[in-house]
Amino acid sequence: MDFDYSQLKAQFQKMLVENDEPVELVRFRQESLAKLKTTQFPRITKFDFKHWPFISNHVHFFQLSSLIEHQNDKDQIEVRVDSKNIITTVPNSVKEQGIIITDLFSAIKSDPQIVKKYLSKVISPDEDFLSAYHAALINQGIFIYIPQNVELTSPIHLTVNFDQQEKMTTNFHLLIIAGKNSRFQIIDHLVSDKKQTNPLTNFTEIVAGTNSEINFSSLDHLAQSDPVYYQYRAAVKDYAKVNWSIGLMNQCDTAGEIDSELIGEGAFANSQLIALTTANQQLGINNRVTNRSPHSQGLINQRGVALGNSRLIFNGIGQIIHGAHGSTAEQQNRLLMMSPQAVGDANPILLIDENDVEAGHAASVGEINQEQLYYLLSRGIPKKQAQRMVIRGFLSAVITSISDRNIRQEMIEILERKLREND
Repeated sequence: MDFDYSQLKAQFQKMLVENDEPVELVRFRQESLAKLKTTQFPRITKFDFKHWPFISNHVHFFQLSSLIEHQNDKDQIEVRVDSKNIITTVPNSVKEQGIIITDLFSAIKSDPQIVKKYLSKVISPDEDFLSAYHAALINQGIFIYIPQNVELTSPIHLTVNFDQQEKMTTNFHLLIIAGKNSRFQIIDHLVSDKKQTNPLTNFTEIVAGTNSEINFSSLDHLAQSDPVYYQYRAAVKDYAKVNWSIGLMNQCDTAGEIDSELIGEGAFANSQLIALTTANQQLGINNRVTNRSPHSQGLINQRGVALGNSRLIFNGIGQIIHGAHGSTAEQQNRLLMMSPQAVGDANPILLIDENDVEAGHAASVGEINQEQLYYLLSRGIPKKQAQRMVIRGFLSAVITSISDRNIRQEMIEILERKLREND
């Protein structure tokens, strides 16, 4: 990927002066930018995306968005983000428990130590080129802090609209801190207009405190044409649980990684993903769980469907570090190819450096089950509808395991809509 470092740095220095950010954030940005010269482009096995245009020489820091806070007596917690506004609706009873839900820049301005404590501590800028670029040029974000012993009975609904008026790379950062013994759910909706052409790096960092439980669901139905790069990562401490439920049903070329770092004893992560690619779309994902402590458990379950001339790559990576005895790493990676022109690959990777463990994998790439299709056709169901039913049945192994009924239904509705659009 070609970019002009000198021009980027000149724009960067100009924005540092104009934006008047806290000293801690300025130093963090400068250190991250310097790492662009020493880091390598991230790798996804059997998937080349180095030429994708993620980098823009037009530098934009945090946008001057209006932060609008509403309070009510209902249970609903909502956060809506667009290029101009960040609107939060938090019940009075929840606010009194000490939770913080605000835009990332406001959080850093009110407490600059957030940069040192939390920002990019789970996803380090020195890991790879795009992590460094993202950290140096974060220009949108949300900070969510749930104190210890707080249990939220209603999910936090986060809707992010990535429509932008200016030509720029959007670098969105969601930072979630879960205190000891906290319990909560986040439903993350990612949307954009069909005319949107800006590239996007979208990072989510979760710090799961001891014995906490976080259920994170992301529904991506971006309509933009420029590419997206994801990093979803959680640092999971002693006896904490993180459940990922990711639905990638966008229209753009997509690359990224879902990563659970089981750093505490008895830590648990369940990483579930469904993806649907159409037309000439390309999508490559590393779904990784790393067992770093004893008696930790990591599960991966991902299913994808490829239509048209699309390309879909799943890499399931289970790693057990030496010393993580009594741990479990299990994964399933399955692809359904709905077109002779589509390309798919499901790659299970196990890296085991300990004896007293359980580890296994399953992987398959295949065409539609003709017996299932014939059965539906014999019952008078039109072929297109029958194919949609088979696809839905194939993905149901992941969809039905999602605990939240509303998320399941929304995933199904988005899936059906996208399939109808591609009939």
